[in-house]
Amino acid sequence: MTKIKFGTDGWRAIIAREFTTQNVARVAEATAYWLLKKNKNPLVVVGHDCRFAGKLFSSTVARILCSKGIRVVLSESFVSTPMISLATVNKKADLGIIITASHNPPDYNGFKLKGSFGGPLSPAHVQEIEEMIPDQTDLLSTASEIDDYLKSGLIQFADLETEYIMHVESNFDLSAIRNSSLKLAYDAMYGAGQNVMKRLFPDITFLHCEYNPGFMGQAPEPIDKNLSEFRELIKKRGDIDCGVVTDGDADRIGMYDGKGNFIDSHHIILLLIHYLVKYKGLKGKVCTAFSTTPKVEKLCKHYGLPIETVKIGFKYICEIMLKENVLLGGEESGGIAITGHIPERDGIWMGLVIWEFMAKSGKGIPELIEEIYQIVGAFSFERGDLHLQEEVKNKIVRNTADNAYQAFGKYKVKRIEDLDGYKYFFDDDNNEWLLIRASGTEPVLRTYAESYTRDGAFDILNAAKETLLK
Repeated sequence: MTKIKFGTDGWRAIIAREFTTQNVARVAEATAYWLLKKNKNPLVVVGHDCRFAGKLFSSTVARILCSKGIRVVLSESFVSTPMISLATVNKKADLGIIITASHNPPDYNGFKLKGSFGGPLSPAHVQEIEEMIPDQTDLLSTASEIDDYLKSGLIQFADLETEYIMHVESNFDLSAIRNSSLKLAYDAMYGAGQNVMKRLFPDITFLHCEYNPGFMGQAPEPIDKNLSEFRELIKKRGDIDCGVVTDGDADRIGMYDGKGNFIDSHHIILLLIHYLVKYKGLKGKVCTAFSTTPKVEKLCKHYGLPIETVKIGFKYICEIMLKENVLLGGEESGGIAITGHIPERDGIWMGLVIWEFMAKSGKGIPELIEEIYQIVGAFSFERGDLHLQEEVKNKIVRNTADNAYQAFGKYKVKRIEDLDGYKYFFDDDNNEWLLIRASGTEPVLRTYAESYTRDGAFDILNAAKETLLK
């Protein structure tokens, strides 16, 4: 019996080791019991992304739910996480489930739960489901096949991709983007955004927009070190104005300017706030995760926007979006949501907002970033993942909790914040800092650094690595 635990964003495990049809059935059975406790006649939207055996696992979930009399809307083909979340709202479903491991390496798959409101199910409800997971289940052997549930009406197939495209078309000035002189590019990382972008912008440049559940061995996480082929394509072409990248389930975004410079999520968040407030006249609260740049706070102060910092995990941002008027909620990892859409990360949606910003303003990414820098100052951010043995990782985590680090090389600690991990500030104006945090989904210790320049950020990371591994 495998103990199944949900991490920062769902349950993830290695396919055929822990992520098996039997274990997926156990989670689905717990989900069914939880739903039936809360609703007499629940409806669930179920889908999968491009990962290996996604259809098998999503069908398993559907069969288990139907065996308990729960109605299921099942996606016809692979979909992004935002498509599941949007469909959950549109169909007035009680829950959305997507089989995905998001940005994790190809040998992983996962199980994400979405609330009726179209965002991550609350941590309290996820815990309730987790506590109901049985040690074993025999429902796989007794549940009927998909075709039988289709005939009985418990399962209904749906084209969730077209539903999403219609939502995009009603919320964006797509003609402004299409009719502009902008040369655009998109890298799906072999993920679930590939078809929708081909349908929306058939004439732009595409990379890794084919079905490949092994992702060519690359974790589909849209960070610069994973995107050398896209970066070089943009540099070689020389005529591309902006390139957008999304991860495996298309809820995270990465971006490049026309010279092949990576635009991290901190800059994307700042650009989005700048566009929504200055150019579109919108207002609202900004909610960011603990690992996001303090420059967001500076921009919010400039525009008179309230800001709140939460623990890492979009579910914490979502909880605030459901209760308050939130203009933008964002994470360092590229997961961002804005007002006027579902309370869910959506890499494609954010990319379209930036492209619309460029088309409407007639400005390129460097010019728009310079507008930001005029307000908050120039900065650079870098992240380093330390793959360590568990005992070494745990020792470092204990050291941070015991306040063992007063300096990292030449960087003397001025103050510490410990909302989620440990954030060490090296100056009074929050221009240089380091965050140390253990990953919630992988055997990794993450280090994050910000400085005035890219070299400065790397220097902090190197100093941190040297100090931590002594």
